[in-house]
Amino acid sequence: MADTGFRHTQQAFTAYLRNPARQAPPEDVAPERIGLYRELFLNNVLSALESGFPVLNQTLESESWQALAEDFFARHRSRTPYFYGIPEEFLRYLHDEREGQVDDPPYLLELAHYEWVELALAIATDDAPEERPELAENPLNAVIALSPVAWPLAYRFPVQRIGRDYRPQQPPAVSTCLAVYRDRSDRVHFLELAPLTYRLLQLLQEQGPLPSADCFARLADEAGLSDPHALLEHGQGLLRDLHARGVIGLA
Repeated sequence: MADTGFRHTQQAFTAYLRNPARQAPPEDVAPERIGLYRELFLNNVLSALESGFPVLNQTLESESWQALAEDFFARHRSRTPYFYGIPEEFLRYLHDEREGQVDDPPYLLELAHYEWVELALAIATDDAPEERPELAENPLNAVIALSPVAWPLAYRFPVQRIGRDYRPQQPPAVSTCLAVYRDRSDRVHFLELAPLTYRLLQLLQEQGPLPSADCFARLADEAGLSDPHALLEHGQGLLRDLHARGVIGLA
């Protein structure tokens, strides 16, 4: 019976911490004490969000940012006990649970995802592929693979340009294609891609290691090119550059 009462008090305590506007405070707890606990918990969450999403924070009015953080704190049930997992939980909240507000920017989810990717790749346990001279020497005669710490991404908005002074309300006609990757020195980079390069990396992501010549034959066919020779010539330099960066490696 005592355990049941203690659990009830715990549940009332945490429910009030999450959403004091809708939940009654537990009995026999001084309001100033529980208010201090709420402030500490919420400030920790705010600190994690501000560190993980600095650009999103800058593009929102302070009241909107505070309301967004408080709604996340009240609504979302995290699946991880780790502090560094809060940004991923916030992204899941935005995607699955967030009720859009009239003042939400249209790029909200895309910008949050773009900022989260940097952290995700920074803490990933995989490594960039080793540098292999044979790929640089004869890139069109190699079986290539996408680095496990390289992600090709496409966004409706140019997320890499969004900031305090650029907050687009309509997406441009052409999508923004990027590769986000961790290099061999464990630094994370963002690389803007031409559509053809994005499609090459997407093929490797979807289908696994492929002969490089087959990749360009596929790309030429998709583009409706009857003679892929020019594409192959361009492809040699492209593969060398991607390999030097650590975006691709030998399978």
